[in-house]
Amino acid sequence: MMKTAVVVTVLVAMLAAVNAYPDPDQCDTLARLNVKSQWVRAYSSGHDREHFAEAIWRAIFAQVPEARSLFDRVGGDDTSSAKFIGHAMRVLASLDIAVNLLDQPEALQSHLEHLHQQHEDRHVSASYYKAMERALLHVLPAQLGRCFDKEPWKACFHLIVDGIHG
Repeated sequence: MMKTAVVVTVLVAMLAAVNAYPDPDQCDTLARLNVKSQWVRAYSSGHDREHFAEAIWRAIFAQVPEARSLFDRVGGDDTSSAKFIGHAMRVLASLDIAVNLLDQPEALQSHLEHLHQQHEDRHVSASYYKAMERALLHVLPAQLGRCFDKEPWKACFHLIVDGIHG
C-alpha cells in the first residue's frame, strides 16, 4: 500500500512538472513578458538604437544580398546612410509596436493586419521573414548577453510574422 502511494505521488509530481513547463513553441504570457522585457534593453535609445538597427539589416543583407534591391528608394546600398538608417528605424519602430502589443491581442492583430497589407503590396517573400528572424536571433544575443532567451523570442516572433505574412 505504501509502495503504491509513493508511485502515485511520483507520477502526479511528474505530470505536474510536465504540465507546468511551458511549451517552447508557444508565445504564452510568460514568453510575451520575457520578450517585452528583453526588447526594452535591446531596443535601447539614441545612437545605440541606430547601431542595433544597422546590425540587424547588415545581418539580413549578408544572408540575402538580393534583398537590397527592395530598398533602392531608401538607400539600401549603404546601411550607414542617413536615408537607410531612417528606414531601419521605422521598421524597428513597427517591430517595437508589435512587441509592446504582445499582451494586447486585439490591438496586436490590428497592427499586424496593417503590416500585412504593406508587405503584401511590396511582395515581400517568406524567405525575407526567415532572414529577419535569423538576423534578430544573431543580433539580440550580442545586445543582451547571457540574458537572451531564444525560445520565447522564436515563438513570439513567429506569432508576429504569422500575423504579417498571413
